[in-house]
Amino acid sequence: MAGNGKVEEEKEELKKGGLRTMPFVLASEIRDRFALAGFNANKVQYMQNELHLHLVQATNTLNFFSGTASLTPIVGALIADSFAGRFWTITTGSFIYLLGMIGVTVSAILPGLRPPPCEPKSETCNHATTCQLLVFYGSVLLTAMGAGGIRPCVVAFGADQFELDRPQAQHKGRRSFFNLYFFSMGFSTLLALTVAVYVQDNVGWGLGFGIPGIAMFVSIVVLVAGYPLYIRRKPGGSPLTRVTQVRVAAVRKRKIQLPCDANLLYQDKELDADISTDGRLLHTDHFTLFQEKLLFSSVNVQMVQVFDHAAVVTDGDLAETGRPNPWRLSIAWRS
Repeated sequence: MAGNGKVEEEKEELKKGGLRTMPFVLASEIRDRFALAGFNANKVQYMQNELHLHLVQATNTLNFFSGTASLTPIVGALIADSFAGRFWTITTGSFIYLLGMIGVTVSAILPGLRPPPCEPKSETCNHATTCQLLVFYGSVLLTAMGAGGIRPCVVAFGADQFELDRPQAQHKGRRSFFNLYFFSMGFSTLLALTVAVYVQDNVGWGLGFGIPGIAMFVSIVVLVAGYPLYIRRKPGGSPLTRVTQVRVAAVRKRKIQLPCDANLLYQDKELDADISTDGRLLHTDHFTLFQEKLLFSSVNVQMVQVFDHAAVVTDGDLAETGRPNPWRLSIAWRS
């Protein structure tokens, strides 16, 4: 009975992923890119005309939040790899981004959240108050934080739907996905820079920001609707943690002599099976001239080989279950 249950589970897994998930992922990406591009394209003009900020101040503000949005994906990637997984990181990031968009849209609609209108460059123009700026800046900061969950995960999540151990058709599907993904990204950005910007300039800022907000909401709904069909890979752990573990283990065993036979170094094909195509890389101490040039010098080649110390097995490195303590025993290819 247990065997039958496992077979049924494998059959269910085979029904997930592949081309059937592409409409959900791509539809979500189109609306997401439309929202992001349409929301950010005209912000300097909004800060000048509606919040009455000087051009330099408005530009610096946009640069600051754009820089923040470029840094938060590092945090988002670490969260996705360490424990949350890509799907939930994208979903949470999209929701946080949506909250920020709602905040900016509300500030553009409610008169109390922006200074009274006036003629451009008029001496009687009142600048936005501290409270009004806090609402706007706080909302934009939420969008920068939300971008950290979306940007590093969407492409990888789409690629996850075409696993390498599936039939050859999956490989063709993966190529099609990347082609359609970048086409969709360009098309939706072009659409946003024409439609959303036109509405903002000629109809109103409330509707101009509201349309991308609605697009973001729809993208979240579409993404979640495909949940039963997705392949959701388990988080493989932070790559920074793995790199650190190799270095800590190598430093601890720096005085231990390396074995003459590299086959005596610790190897575990299953250790990184979730994050590697074949689970491991083969050990070598023979580098071609090109590889040495790639590593910049023979000194760096020797430094790479120092990490072999992390794979020397000593007493206490392995638990009773046979699993290694990664801070004492690690594998050089993780570095």
